[in-house]
Amino acid sequence: MDRSLTRRAVAEFVGTAFLLMAVVGSGIAASRLSANQGQVLFENAIVTGLALAVIIFAVGPVSGAHLNPLVSLGARFFGGFPGRDLGVYAAAQVAGGIVGVILANLMFSLPALEVSAKVRTGSGVWLGEVVATLGLLLVVFGLSRTGRASATALAVGAYIAAAYFFTSSTAFANPAVTVARMFSNTFAGIAPRSVPAFLIAQMAGASLALALVIGLYPRADRPAAIVAAPDGEEMP
Repeated sequence: MDRSLTRRAVAEFVGTAFLLMAVVGSGIAASRLSANQGQVLFENAIVTGLALAVIIFAVGPVSGAHLNPLVSLGARFFGGFPGRDLGVYAAAQVAGGIVGVILANLMFSLPALEVSAKVRTGSGVWLGEVVATLGLLLVVFGLSRTGRASATALAVGAYIAAAYFFTSSTAFANPAVTVARMFSNTFAGIAPRSVPAFLIAQMAGASLALALVIGLYPRADRPAAIVAAPDGEEMP
């Protein structure tokens, strides 16, 4: 692995780890501080959205701040990301997510790894996950293809915070996040038996999103990027 790819993979690992610390940690804290489930979800959503925006600003200039295998796949699809880097990014994202969950669990004096018992299933929930993923990729690549990638951090953070409430699945919209959240038996967890359907729904949503982006933005003003390419340069 060359030095540039190593540095980018580390950025994806660290960024995804912090994202999962925000998701799981805020869920645990909110559950302990609030008895009302709506308030817990609101607190979880706001913290996740804010943290996501800041993380994208922080690691974007290094790796593009994908933090999501589907975003990396979409960037590859639109020609702004080398195919040889895709597996490295995905592995870094999944590993970072799991480490983030471990750290969140430990910070709140819980077992480092604890399989979630929280079942999330049903056609409505699966549809919600399709919608959540579709919307996320539409925001990311809609901004990218119209030359407004600099707005991605705030837009993605706001979208995810909102989608926690308007989708029945609470907007996982990310395979790395979904896999990692299996390992925390808390408010933000997901039971392993619920994961395969979520991953299928996410892939369906991503496929629909890429088709929609092509239809809405047939000619890109700029190639697909998230915030910036390595070393702060525009992605090729």
